[in-house]
Amino acid sequence: MSESKPPYNFGGLAEEFIGYEKARAVVLPVPFDLTTSWMSGASQGPRALIEASGYLELYDIETRSEVYQQGIFTDEEVAATSSMDLNEKVYERVRRHIQADKFVVTLGGEHSVAFGSAKAHTERYPKSSILHLDAHTDRREEFEDNKFSHACTLHRIAELNSDIVSVGIRSLDVTELQYLDKKKVFYAEDIFHSMDWIGQVLELLQPDVYLTFDLDVFDPAIMPSTGTPEPGGLYWYPVLHLLRAVTKARNLVGCDVVELSPNEQNKAPDFLAAKLVYKILSYKFEG
Repeated sequence: MSESKPPYNFGGLAEEFIGYEKARAVVLPVPFDLTTSWMSGASQGPRALIEASGYLELYDIETRSEVYQQGIFTDEEVAATSSMDLNEKVYERVRRHIQADKFVVTLGGEHSVAFGSAKAHTERYPKSSILHLDAHTDRREEFEDNKFSHACTLHRIAELNSDIVSVGIRSLDVTELQYLDKKKVFYAEDIFHSMDWIGQVLELLQPDVYLTFDLDVFDPAIMPSTGTPEPGGLYWYPVLHLLRAVTKARNLVGCDVVELSPNEQNKAPDFLAAKLVYKILSYKFEG
C-alpha cells in the first residue's frame, strides 16, 4: 500500500506552518516560459520543484535547524500572457509581500520572471547589490524583438540597479561584453582555479543583497534539467559555501530561483532545486 502524497505546498507542510500571517517566508511560483530560446518546459518548473519539496527531510544538518517552523506560505501561481503582463504582475505580488515583511522566493519559469521581483526589492532596498548566479550573462539589449526576453533579464535589471555581481558565467554573446564590469564577473573557469573567489565576491557586495539564481549555473552533471545547459558549471558544495557566506556577512533581502525544466525520466534535478530553496531559507533564518 503506497503512502499518500504530501500536501501541495513548499515542503509539504502541515496547516500550522503555512498560514500567511505567521509565515516569515513566501514562495511565489511563476510558471512562465514564453521567451525560451531552445528547450521549453520551464513553465513546469515551479510545480515540479514544489512537488519535490514535499519529500525533503525538514531538518537541516548544516545549520542544525528546522526552518519550516518559521512558517512558509506558498502563494498562488502568477499567470501571465506576455512579458509586460508578467513584469507587472510579479512586481505587484512581490511588492505586497515585501510590505508585509515577508522574505520572498520567486520560482521560475524562465529567467525573465526575475525582473518584477528584482524591481520590487530594488525599490525597497535602493542601495542593494544583485548577486547573479548563472551560466549566461543575460545582458543582451534585445533578443528576438523582445527587450524583456530571458536573454535580456540582467540588462533590464541593470537599468534599475547597476550594482550586479555575476558568478559562474561561461557563455555570452560578443555584444554583451560592452555591458559587463569585468571586476564583477566571476567566470566559471576562473573559479575553478581560485582559492579565494568567495571572499572576492563578498568584497563587491553591498550590505543588502538580492539573489537571482539561474539553475544552469550548476554543471549539467547535477543539473541537466534546464533550457540551455552549459558544460563546465559549478557544483553543489561550492555554491552552498558561497550562499552561506553571503547570508552570514550580508543581509539577503530576497531571491528568485529559475530555469528548472523538469524531465519526467529524471526527478533528481527537481529535488536538487527544492533542496536549494530550503538551504537558502535555512541560511537566511539561521540563528
